Amino acid sequence: MSPLSPSLPPSLPLEGLAAIVTGAGRGLGRVEALELARLGAAVVVNDYGQPGRDGSGEASATPAEEVAAEIRAAGGTAIAHTGDVADHEQARELVELAIAEFGKLDVLVNNAGILRDRMVFSMTEGEWDAVIRVHLKGHFNTTHFAAAHWRERAKATGAPVYGRIVNTSSEAFLAGSAGQPNYAAAKGGIVGLTTSTALALAKYGVTANAICPRARTRMTEDVFQGVERSEEGHGSLDPLAPEHVAPLVGYLASPAAGHVNGQLLVVHGGMVAVVERPRVAAKFDSKQDTFTYDELDALLTPHYAERPAGETFAAAEVLGLKRA
Repeated sequence: MSPLSPSLPPSLPLEGLAAIVTGAGRGLGRVEALELARLGAAVVVNDYGQPGRDGSGEASATPAEEVAAEIRAAGGTAIAHTGDVADHEQARELVELAIAEFGKLDVLVNNAGILRDRMVFSMTEGEWDAVIRVHLKGHFNTTHFAAAHWRERAKATGAPVYGRIVNTSSEAFLAGSAGQPNYAAAKGGIVGLTTSTALALAKYGVTANAICPRARTRMTEDVFQGVERSEEGHGSLDPLAPEHVAPLVGYLASPAAGHVNGQLLVVHGGMVAVVERPRVAAKFDSKQDTFTYDELDALLTPHYAERPAGETFAAAEVLGLKRA
């Protein structure tokens, strides 16, 4: 039995599989990498950063190297990659590293991200561009090279391959977080990328799903200031601990989730919620060749007058979800 955890499953559902987890030096990515390793996967731990210096002047390990070492010390298989996934060529190198080291890539978990929160009227161009680059472009870059790898393998064998993509969206997209226009936009874009990828790669045996995790990490410590760290009746684990999220990532990466594709799930505090796809709430037809202003006014104005004040396309109710 691997010493990775005293509570290993009776079988290792990810044994023989190779995975990449981006942004895995700390927080959510770290526990996701640890969970994939616990379930049997060989892991490339990615996190952007160069070595620092300790008190003696010696180079210190990067966060990615520390997590990879933690996995190896527990009996697992892991290597580190310290490149920037928002850089197209460094994302290529990340995927190529996994293939060179483990012979293939089976699982891609996109988690890398940053925050630059500000109201839309105060946000700078740089703050907008930085968040879109790391979150949305970073997800695209790794997905592009992983998808090309899986497509080539499938074409070479004439049969589907094993591929899993788990992308990281956010409730900020679902609820319309007012102070995070860049982050909400990036996370909404990631959902669009996920559903498009799911349809494009299904014939190759690849699934793509997105999660909306709520977790207290270094990136979100300011967001969750003042939120209680325990809930009566559910033990002492912080309901916002990243450890609540990692098991869902492990499941979505596994063979058991082969029929789960193009889905969006909210996860935190011992709870998983499946988000339904948008549905058409109302439909209006012009009685002429095309609508006029007056006709639209007569149809849409009373329709919206009857809707609750302040209601938008955003689903703010997801912020109230919690474990029963």
